[in-house]
Amino acid sequence: MSQAKKTSFSAPKGVPDYVPPSSAAFLHVRDTFSHQARLAGYEHIELPIFEDTALFARGVGESTDVVSKEMYTFADKGDRSVTLRPEGTAGVMRAVIEHNLDRGQLPVKMTYAGPFFRYERPQAGRYRQLQQVGVEAIGVDDPVLDAEVIALADRCYKSVGLTGYRLEITSLGDHSCRPAYRQKLQDFLLDLPLDEQTRHRAQINPLRVLDDKRAEVREMTADAPLMLDHLSAECREHFETVTGLLDEMGVDYVINKRLVRGLDYYTKTCFEFVHDGLGAQSGIGGGGRYDGLMAQLGGQDLSGIGFGLGVDRTILALEAEGVGPVDSSRCDIYGVAMGDAARIKLGAITHVLRTHGLRADMSFGQRGLKGAMKGADRAGAKFALVIGDRELETSTAAVKDLAAHTQEDVSFDRLTDYLATKLGR
Repeated sequence: MSQAKKTSFSAPKGVPDYVPPSSAAFLHVRDTFSHQARLAGYEHIELPIFEDTALFARGVGESTDVVSKEMYTFADKGDRSVTLRPEGTAGVMRAVIEHNLDRGQLPVKMTYAGPFFRYERPQAGRYRQLQQVGVEAIGVDDPVLDAEVIALADRCYKSVGLTGYRLEITSLGDHSCRPAYRQKLQDFLLDLPLDEQTRHRAQINPLRVLDDKRAEVREMTADAPLMLDHLSAECREHFETVTGLLDEMGVDYVINKRLVRGLDYYTKTCFEFVHDGLGAQSGIGGGGRYDGLMAQLGGQDLSGIGFGLGVDRTILALEAEGVGPVDSSRCDIYGVAMGDAARIKLGAITHVLRTHGLRADMSFGQRGLKGAMKGADRAGAKFALVIGDRELETSTAAVKDLAAHTQEDVSFDRLTDYLATKLGR
């Protein structure tokens, strides 16, 4: 009987694995971003991985590449059209409306983290499963809130040691000035020799044409009218208040009149963080204000502002700057047992150490002292606990300081306090 052929599996194309030790950098960036959001009063929201497809078609915009080309959409067993979430804002807005969170104190301030999905050509920093940390502040149209959100994003990057990025900012106006500008831009674009697809986009959402990365389109649109030059007095005052407060906060920025985000719901303040060390995929995060989105999704007519920061791209930016490495040790204390009885005792000691909040691990199986000590080194431990027959007889552990190359016998009943003190806990 022939042996069955073995099958080797790989991760899906464009879906990165984060495995030790590089997973330490992933956790560091994601958790630091989330911590900074919580410091600013943002509460955690856990969103569904998939939603009704219509939520994203209506909320993100049918003319966007995200909706028209990049969504993972499929029919479930009930023949309902569902989509793996491509972004977070529409899902947060849906949850706020569904659970009546907008009926309480405003603004509603939410933060989320996790994977998002876009079907696009994988390349460095551009994945089909991408990781983001985001915030949304819903219910108040206040330029001071815009500045808070932007400054929070800036602190997120600074808190992981990133320095070589650039914050670009603009205003996309609102209903008071956007329609007239839209018509002016559309008239300009439809006079150009655009290809059929781009001409169609210009008819649906002309602002998106300014986001076209093709050199020939950028050349043709070099003299296009820009929204920042056609703001209403109210929108201009809003934008100047935002930039003035950023100046007050010491947040560096550049005004980019051609900045257009990839989603249709943005109004007024719009911003992006760019890192030139990443090549073509230079955007590492961004966001903006989205007046009118809640009403569009069936809720109250309330304003909101938020951002999404790319964890994957931030990691690549940190690597480009040579920042790191992040501590990838998996424990501070590593137990080494010499014999079966010692291994049982060490298992109990390790449990006690963990219950007191100390990171502890141990060797398993019939390993010799030399091999077990190599395990301590690979784990990144600061201390090794060695227990054999002699230590069992005296109820002590030989505590080895692996950096100082010193050793001290410590009684079992003092072990937790001793190690906590040594580790500064």
